[in-house]
Amino acid sequence: MMATRAPSGFEQTRAQFEAPVSRFEAQRERLTTYFDSTARKAWIDLTSDVKVSGIRATVRAGRDAMRDVLLHWLPSDLRRTRVLDAGCGTGALSVLAARRGAEVVAVDVAGGLVAIGKERQPSFLGHGKIDWRVGDMLDPAHGRFGHVVAMDSLIHYRPADIVSTLVALAARTDHSIVFTFAPATPLLRAMHTTGLLFPRKDRAPAIVPVSEAHLVRLLREALPEWTVARSQRISRGFYISNALELVRH
Repeated sequence: MMATRAPSGFEQTRAQFEAPVSRFEAQRERLTTYFDSTARKAWIDLTSDVKVSGIRATVRAGRDAMRDVLLHWLPSDLRRTRVLDAGCGTGALSVLAARRGAEVVAVDVAGGLVAIGKERQPSFLGHGKIDWRVGDMLDPAHGRFGHVVAMDSLIHYRPADIVSTLVALAARTDHSIVFTFAPATPLLRAMHTTGLLFPRKDRAPAIVPVSEAHLVRLLREALPEWTVARSQRISRGFYISNALELVRH
């Protein structure tokens, strides 16, 4: 009788992150409620050109700068390339990727924001250039991609849940994943402790500050066939976010 091989350390580590995480799903439901009801109008304004408060103006400036970073990390020519905009919101990044020739799947749990993205899509892009979808970014039905972008869609999750999500996305990605997380800086911790990011009536579910060193270590354990290539932090007033680039060997 053949002996059963004990799982390697890598297999045990990867299994840990591939296991379903109920708290991840619960947080996703809270985010859906938040973006589709409590703060829908606030985020539509934030992602448009209308005048916003000083706090939101810094968030808008930070998001614009972060979007530029993530797009800079993608190839300038994305023709014949599928790109997943995971947590697309109102779709600004999706539009810019499509302008480079990408076939974009733009998915978000908040149907109201996706609807705004559809309305804002420039007519010159043509029908079908962006496939707008409401649902889970991890749904296998979305297919396979050359590149995945997850801008500020993982900032509400703990490190293990972030890695679990990236493991699932990596299984269907050929070249790179660029994403952001909330860095564990003293300022960010203080801001969230005192609740200054948004007025109480439309504040998002808690953002989770994460140690970059800890997150990178977990990623290297869970995704040994990927390299953590670049890192860049954006800080604009009340917006603090850190981008990481994962590249497949």
